[in-house]
Amino acid sequence: MAAPLSSQCLRRLQIVLSILKPGNQVPRAGPAAAFGTSITSGKVAVNGVHLHYQQTGEGEHAVLLLPGMLGSGETDFGPQIKNLSKKLFTVVAWDPRGYGHSRPPDRDFPVDFFERDAKDAVDLMKTLKFKKVSLLGWSDGGITALIAAAKYPSYISKMVIWGANAYVTDEDEAIYQGIRDVSKWSEKTRKPLETLYGYDYFAKTCEKWVDGIKQFKHLPDGRRPKHQRNHRDFPGRKQQDRTGARLFLTCPRNVVTNGGNICRHLLLLVQCPTLIVHGEKDPLVPRFHADFIHEHVRGSRLHVMPEGKHNLHLRFANEFNKLAEDFLLEKSP
Repeated sequence: MAAPLSSQCLRRLQIVLSILKPGNQVPRAGPAAAFGTSITSGKVAVNGVHLHYQQTGEGEHAVLLLPGMLGSGETDFGPQIKNLSKKLFTVVAWDPRGYGHSRPPDRDFPVDFFERDAKDAVDLMKTLKFKKVSLLGWSDGGITALIAAAKYPSYISKMVIWGANAYVTDEDEAIYQGIRDVSKWSEKTRKPLETLYGYDYFAKTCEKWVDGIKQFKHLPDGRRPKHQRNHRDFPGRKQQDRTGARLFLTCPRNVVTNGGNICRHLLLLVQCPTLIVHGEKDPLVPRFHADFIHEHVRGSRLHVMPEGKHNLHLRFANEFNKLAEDFLLEKSP
């Protein structure tokens, strides 16, 4: 039975439920003229499933938008699909398998689901004939982006992540357990996802997500059980072992003691220029997660938005879009 939440956690949970998914959801793409350029959508076969995506823009720089838990391109990235430069970028927003319009199959959460999403995302972009791609990843999508950048370094140009975490603490787990029952969410937060999924699928998938994240508590070194691994899982095995040992020693004590690792053992394998954006008022992902990723992704930058919460790219869309565009267009030294 889950331990009761502290008053501080309850207060954070109330804030989380108010902003976990924005109330002013952007509808699916309407007439192309509304965005000033065409927005195409479709499904392609990737790794045994059919993945849905939206695409817009004509630029040479390909950018993939990776949504958060229960998210999709249309629910999570309206201001980015609409307003990122169509001349400079080709923007693709995908729905991970089991989310949005990438159904069937139903969403499931095996212990390697983030790694599976990372492979699906990269293979989707290769199927769409992009030679290289930059990643914009929010929340779970930020975790997926980190793994993709670590495991497919030659394919990833740059990366912007926000609301992501490389491990799970007891504090995080308490918040996640608090959002498990979607009937307790506000109607404003719940309605868009009910519309997209139907209540039963929405509620069931949220519960499964909480259980899926909880799995990491039982993997002290953040790797999958030996019977689920092979030599292709970690490029440069000797380097991987050193990386895992180093990060294990630098993690907070409660993470080392209780497990909780998601991808911290991969952070030093990230080679692409990386911008980490953090909302100082994010009630779902505390500041120490952004600091940890910044410390262990070599050469990364950390930009803090003082008034930003978990959905900072929606609440402060213009500021975020300019920040992302400037970073993506900046020439590497």
